[in-house]
Amino acid sequence: MQHTYRRQSGFTLLELLVVLGIIALLAGIVGPQVMKHMGASKTKAAKVQIEDLAAALDMYKLDEGRYPSQQQGLTALIEKPNDARRWNGPYLRKEKVPQDPWMNEYHYVFPGQHGSFDLFSYGADEKEGGDGEDQDINSWE
Repeated sequence: MQHTYRRQSGFTLLELLVVLGIIALLAGIVGPQVMKHMGASKTKAAKVQIEDLAAALDMYKLDEGRYPSQQQGLTALIEKPNDARRWNGPYLRKEKVPQDPWMNEYHYVFPGQHGSFDLFSYGADEKEGGDGEDQDINSWE
C-alpha cells in the first residue's frame, strides 16, 4: 500500500493577516484624499444650484416685475403666490426647491445687502464663515 499525501490548498492565517494589513494601510492613505475631493465637489454643487436658483429668480422677476418677497421666499418659484398676476411658473424643473448638498435650506434675503437679493448656504457647519466644506457659498461672489 502506498500512501499519497495531498497538500491542502488555501491561505494561512498569517497570509490573511498580511493582506488585511495592506488593505487597512491603503484605506488609511487613500480614504482622506477621497473625502477631501468629496467635500470640494459638494461646494461646487452648491455654487451651481445657487446659480440655477438665481436664474429662476430672474425669470420670476421678468414675469412679475419684482422678485419674491422675503415672506414668499423661494417657494414662489414653484407655487403661485396669492398676489402674483403674471406668474408663469413653476420656474424650477423638479418642481421643488432644492436643498443644499448638506441637506439644509438655502437662505433667501430680499431685499439683499449685496444686490437685489441675497441667496446663500452656510456650508456643512450651517454657521457663518468657515473654510473648506464649512465655507459660505453665496450669489454675490
